[in-house]
Amino acid sequence: MSEESVGAGRASLEECSFSQAEEAPPRYRLVQPDGSYDEAAIPDLDVETHRGLYRWMVMQQVVDERMVKLQRRGEMGTYASGRGQEASIVGFAGALADDDWIYPYGREAAAMLIKGMSLRDLLLYWRGVEDANRFPNANVLPIAIAIGTHVPVAVGKAWGMKLDGADAVMGAMFGEGHPSTGEVQAGMNFAGVLDVPAVFYCQNNLYSISCPFEDQTGAKSVAQKALAWGLDGIRVDGNDILAVYDATRRARERALAGTPVILESVTYRLEAHTTNDDPSRYRTDEEVEWWRRREPMSRYRSYLEAEGLWDGIDEESIREECHETFDAAKAAADDFDPGGIDELFKWVYEETPPEVQRQYEAFEAFLEARPDAYDHIEERPKR
Repeated sequence: MSEESVGAGRASLEECSFSQAEEAPPRYRLVQPDGSYDEAAIPDLDVETHRGLYRWMVMQQVVDERMVKLQRRGEMGTYASGRGQEASIVGFAGALADDDWIYPYGREAAAMLIKGMSLRDLLLYWRGVEDANRFPNANVLPIAIAIGTHVPVAVGKAWGMKLDGADAVMGAMFGEGHPSTGEVQAGMNFAGVLDVPAVFYCQNNLYSISCPFEDQTGAKSVAQKALAWGLDGIRVDGNDILAVYDATRRARERALAGTPVILESVTYRLEAHTTNDDPSRYRTDEEVEWWRRREPMSRYRSYLEAEGLWDGIDEESIREECHETFDAAKAAADDFDPGGIDELFKWVYEETPPEVQRQYEAFEAFLEARPDAYDHIEERPKR
């Protein structure tokens, strides 16, 4: 045991006290809301990467727009839009390496597509089709709807990656309300003890459904919570895609070097929490408009225009292509075979035990004897 391990002794109470800051810590920002920037501070990205980021932001918008319309027509279940958070979503996923994983929590459509999930499966997921949770050939874990419960699982995945010697990180995505749960706090503590290669990505859009951030915690930021768990913390302007991209790369480097990171992206959702929410009940039109003037798409476009990169972008064609991609995915989802009652038993265990097999056979016999029972079986809707 040494002084370094327990901390030096001091006779001054002030030196041994930790106080909450009066103001929130600053956000890492490269491009200002008016589009101005310091060219020397911009990360060195090639032209295709710059343009690719914009394309994925458009894709996020198109998916959100189409999903909400499908839900309003009764062709989709409850959906969580990422409108207003395009830079936060795309900047994070776009900066990860191919072998990195993400654990999404709902509104990050483009991030899931970037990491290999098919758009067809995303449609099926929001229609309540459990098959869509498999995400084959994608470095994406199943979407976490329950608040905070996925963080310990993400830590376990990251620990396994560390034990396997993988040169990759686990990106656990969540909102600012999640750290209010015990699961998140336990998972963060475990991550700090084990030094797992994880980046805990908090999209702080200022509201946990209808509860504002200041009613969730007495802390001024989510990033500062990292210190209590032995992690690093970074706070970034989530409406500045280049800042998010750069902060993610740096967080990834720290995580691979043995220090997990809480990366807090401060952003704002311009639409409802989900299609079942009415945000007008808890926030003002003036507030929404203030943030709308600072939305990320126009800010990034201003930068691309200033750098002479916009000339190679045909936004109308990009949007048309994204809509065509969505149309094809919807057609594939509509053609999905809904399956039969055998699936109630088929996927419970990897190898069906005798008791479950007996129950299945008994149910089959019942349906054969009572075909009228089918009148009371509600199959999952295809559209």
